[in-house]
Amino acid sequence: RRPVAAQSHASVCSRLVSDGVMCLQVKGHKPQAVKPKVYKQEVEITQKMTVAALAKAMNKDVDHVFEALLNSPVDLDSLDQDSVLEERSIKEVVTRSGMKFKWAKLSETRKRVNRDAHRRPPADASCLVSRPPVVTIMGHVDHGKTTLLDSLRKSQIVSTEAGGITQHIGAFLVELPSGEKITFLDTPGHAAFSSMRARGANATDIIILVVAADDGVMNQTVESIQHAKRAGVPMIVAVNKCDKPQADPQRVKRELLAHDVVCEEFGGDVQAIHISALKGDNLLALTEATAALAEVLELKAEPSGLVEGLVIESRTDRGKGPVTTAIVQRGTLRHGCVLVAGKSWAKVRLLFDENGRALTEAGPSCAVEVVGWKELPSAGELILEVESEQRAREVVEWRNYEEEEMKLEEERSAIELKQTQHLQEYRKERAELAHLSWRQKKAALYRAYKAKFSGRPSERTEDEELSLPLVIKGDVDGSVEAILNILDSYDAHQQCELDVVHFGIGDVSENDVNMAETFKGSIYGFNVRASKTVQQLATKKGVPLRLHTVIYKLIDQLKDDLSSKLPPHVVENILGEATVLAMFEVSVGKKKVPVAGCRVQKGLLDRRHKFRLIRGQDTIWEGSVMTLKHHKDDVQSVRTGMECGLSVHGNMDFKPGDVLVCFENVASPQVTSWNPGF
Repeated sequence: RRPVAAQSHASVCSRLVSDGVMCLQVKGHKPQAVKPKVYKQEVEITQKMTVAALAKAMNKDVDHVFEALLNSPVDLDSLDQDSVLEERSIKEVVTRSGMKFKWAKLSETRKRVNRDAHRRPPADASCLVSRPPVVTIMGHVDHGKTTLLDSLRKSQIVSTEAGGITQHIGAFLVELPSGEKITFLDTPGHAAFSSMRARGANATDIIILVVAADDGVMNQTVESIQHAKRAGVPMIVAVNKCDKPQADPQRVKRELLAHDVVCEEFGGDVQAIHISALKGDNLLALTEATAALAEVLELKAEPSGLVEGLVIESRTDRGKGPVTTAIVQRGTLRHGCVLVAGKSWAKVRLLFDENGRALTEAGPSCAVEVVGWKELPSAGELILEVESEQRAREVVEWRNYEEEEMKLEEERSAIELKQTQHLQEYRKERAELAHLSWRQKKAALYRAYKAKFSGRPSERTEDEELSLPLVIKGDVDGSVEAILNILDSYDAHQQCELDVVHFGIGDVSENDVNMAETFKGSIYGFNVRASKTVQQLATKKGVPLRLHTVIYKLIDQLKDDLSSKLPPHVVENILGEATVLAMFEVSVGKKKVPVAGCRVQKGLLDRRHKFRLIRGQDTIWEGSVMTLKHHKDDVQSVRTGMECGLSVHGNMDFKPGDVLVCFENVASPQVTSWNPGF
């Protein structure tokens, strides 16, 4: 047996031998170093990234981007966080930061399918049938348009109109003795209702231009002629009030020549009929002329298929809700029809004629009241029938979407314009500092910004500009539109701002009063009512409530309210003048007071008013007098030719030849310079 020491020695030797063999094997094959896997952050980049956008994408601050661009061709002095970087610089920043970049995927916006409703293509000639003409009565205010219709319908329309002037479009179907039917539209002649007259011209086949024989061609007569020409509608001239002694129909025809309206007797193609609407003279000739012109025009329409029409007027009725007056242009309107007009739709519940009688259907050229609208459409909107309520909702949704897109586009354009202006200002500012070093630029910009922000007035200061906020309510859409059109002509903003904070259709409500109180404004209502509760609420909250039934009275009230907002004009009124003859001193106790001896040259001197001391061309002093004496008596005033002595507060050095003027400041009310034209 070997000893333990020998065994251990042998085992050690064997291990050494085996290790040596292994070492030899390892030396024969070169070992490969295993590198640890390094994770690099991915950064999504896009074209034209700003410094701030790149920093956000890298989850770093803006200074990190500036540091990464050191020792690069980019001019750091010209950079700020809104500066746009080139593609090469973007990649360089990402790479230098130990990250890798990838291009961001552009999100594809799905284009919405146009779901709007449109007019049908023209119908086949074999499907067309004759229809009554739509005739619009137009002309100047108070020339007898409504009286003419009244005579044709044998009813009293004028008596129901406030002030005897038409303030809405009235649509009526008139049956002539011959059996022919004509749909008449009566438009307002007042200057305020220009848009209503334009709608009447666009919805019509023939225009009867009413001109008073005693008044001649007036402003709204000319405007009506222009509407007719723009709409391309033929015209018949009705020379009214021919029964008056001062009537001169020939003068009317001559005046019309100046506006390219040539009557038949002057070689033109415009018929001129002499009538008296009040007495009913020669009305048959007028209707025959209208029927003859309609026959020449060969007016036809398709009575079948989907309905097309035009909203003439719209209003909110207490019992019926939103109601529109419409002219049917194509198809036959019946109960249950689903209609779309603008951004509103309706399922027809009820149809009424102009006399309030219920109808089951209305064909082409019929004027009809439609009940069943979900919201009130604007006057002048095109009415189209659609297949179902679902389709109507789609159309309205599409039109709302289209309107929102247009608004967004306008806002986007405004933002881009603002950005361009800001960039130009920024570059101009930087160009002025181009000669400075980087540190000098920073110091100069810091000083400039400090001065800029220190000079900015506090944002909490209240706006001291005068303003008159308005809440406008009207009975129908056209009335509100007319009032808003008048307010658009307001041009006295330098005196007082005029703001329409809300407008709507229907009677004045508590919400209107609350809104007017919030904006410290007034409520103006046209042909609407306010309940006793609303009136009491308005009185309690101090909200002026102006309700009118005649348009020009409403505008006069508005002008008065605007004038009352303006500060009064202060006018200086000279009461008298006196010349200083001598200056002497009077002892009052231990004090010597300088006194001016004067003679009043004109007017009077009154110690209750202000005085001014003039020496040569200069005003030396202005204020009130302490004492005014005539001889030794204290007096209130002295008149022309009288001598007096007066003293003032303080030590005033009077000199002979000085002039003392006594004056008062008189405040006179200021009137707004706005002139709406009537």
